[in-house]
Amino acid sequence: MAVAKYFDKSLLAGSAVLQGFDPAAFADVLEKHVVALSWDAESASSPPGRVALEMSVELLARLYPTLLLEARGEGADTFEAELAERAREINGLVSFADPGTATVRISLGYVEVSALSEAPTFHIGFDGWIARLSSTRPVAGGQGSNPFGAAVAACLGAANVFRHVFRAQLPAGEPDGEVEFSVLTLDPLEEEPSNPALMETDLGEAFLVGAGAVGSAAVWTLARVPGLSGKLHVIDPEKLDITNVQRYTGTAERDVDSVKVELAAATLAGSAVEVHPHPCSWGEFLHARGDWHLDRVAVAVDSARDRVHVQGALPRWVTNAWTQPGNVGISRHLFDGEEACLACLYMPESVQRSEDEIIASALGMSGRPALLRIRALLHRAAPLDEEFVRDAATCMGVDPDLLLGFVGQTLRKFYSGAVCSGMVMRMGGHAEAPRAEIPLAFQSAMAGVLLAAELVAEAGALRPVPLPTTTVMDLLRPLGTVLSAPTRKAGTGACICEDPDYLSVYRAKYFGALTASDGGRT
Repeated sequence: MAVAKYFDKSLLAGSAVLQGFDPAAFADVLEKHVVALSWDAESASSPPGRVALEMSVELLARLYPTLLLEARGEGADTFEAELAERAREINGLVSFADPGTATVRISLGYVEVSALSEAPTFHIGFDGWIARLSSTRPVAGGQGSNPFGAAVAACLGAANVFRHVFRAQLPAGEPDGEVEFSVLTLDPLEEEPSNPALMETDLGEAFLVGAGAVGSAAVWTLARVPGLSGKLHVIDPEKLDITNVQRYTGTAERDVDSVKVELAAATLAGSAVEVHPHPCSWGEFLHARGDWHLDRVAVAVDSARDRVHVQGALPRWVTNAWTQPGNVGISRHLFDGEEACLACLYMPESVQRSEDEIIASALGMSGRPALLRIRALLHRAAPLDEEFVRDAATCMGVDPDLLLGFVGQTLRKFYSGAVCSGMVMRMGGHAEAPRAEIPLAFQSAMAGVLLAAELVAEAGALRPVPLPTTTVMDLLRPLGTVLSAPTRKAGTGACICEDPDYLSVYRAKYFGALTASDGGRT
């Protein structure tokens, strides 16, 4: 039994949400648990049941070193070998425990769990768009082919397992009791959760900006939507590194060094969606494209600045997903009207630190000479010498000899590989890592599934009444009863969506020739 090769990143994810965090204790807790996944034959044979099982393995294998796959009933074991192989692809060091040793479980279908072990069990179920979870009893799992309820239920199951395993460090993290809601309406209090049939859906020409943790989960889900067609541009300049595997749904250790957008295209290869991968930034993509008519844009990027840049291109409709240590969110935006545009949500409220200041603080290198030294290294993209690496290691409180492998690399590579990966934390040192870099796998996956659902719901006109601007879930505590809320424009004129020239261009692009001089109206 051993933690995954990318465990350093999991340390960062854990440190962001757990009280009294200690790296050695975190690993020790994980290694003491056996997380079981149980299912019956009906679950293994239905398309959404397989989605729930596949997503559960995607999430559990990235964190827990020991799993137990429990196929119950005649025909249920037909899927067991495939799930086990997928777990090994995700984490080559994963172990499989003997029956009866589970310490916590996710169960799908009407499995008699008392015959397996007395471990706390989280039952997940689904019916089309509806996701279900119960900590006390089995819940129904429907047939059909809609993957959304099943994928969300799996994310809820993984979140409850995490809260159980680390309950001593999550004071508000008691398990969910009974959960049922539609992924379309996202209203846990809805008496009859919305569940229309999932018909054939044409995305038209859509754009996914960001193929990282959230984007990969969105693509993974879209690949399982039957009858989905259209053209999808996927834009991301980066390659997958080993630390990304900690939370990127659909990826495996073998995918390291692959171009992220190419992985997305491969995931959708069996569908009717025409995928166009673009290994470049959003700005480079727009420059090469020339045509800024952008009908549907799904945003899955890390920074506020990048989100504002996407809104600045004036897409007709935007959906945006995010993860933070405390919550998972999804928002949907038109540029015109009273509700906030995407840029409104990310307007800076204070002076932001520059890149050189962020890195200097993370490395613990204080003073103006250190800042100028870092600024010069960033500007020139110069290779680091041994003296700098030793100085930085000393400031972070780790043995300099352990970081000498970064000599000759750029400062950004050093920062990413030593600080953002969690390496310094594992060594017992101290460094300030960016919070946006450290979601847990089930948080990223939930955001990605919701992002995919927004695209399909908008393209299929499945919501007769629009949802409020933002929906937020905290997966580290029981699900709230009110998840969505409207967000109005600031009304201060500070955002581009309150500028008459921008509004005129937006209206002209999508609704006919209008001018700023007449207020943008005909």
